[in-house]
Amino acid sequence: MKLPVIKHLTQFIVENDEDYLVETIETLEALTEVSSLKDEELDVIGELISNMYGALEVNKMTKEGMPQKEALNNFMKRVLGSIDK
Repeated sequence: MKLPVIKHLTQFIVENDEDYLVETIETLEALTEVSSLKDEELDVIGELISNMYGALEVNKMTKEGMPQKEALNNFMKRVLGSIDK
């Protein structure tokens, strides 16, 4: 996951609507079923999907009243904490 990408996508949600991200995630998930995709291509799609889910989570925290910077930091701490385990 890339924090700058998540931050950018979070701003996109603010300026547009989170439905765009949800529909894009659904599209990318459908693409992962293409049997001719190479592992590297699947990795890229997976990275995009995870960043989008991260942006949706950060957006949820900001809707609940958390400042964006704090929401981004808390999200990344959770991600890093789950990787360490």
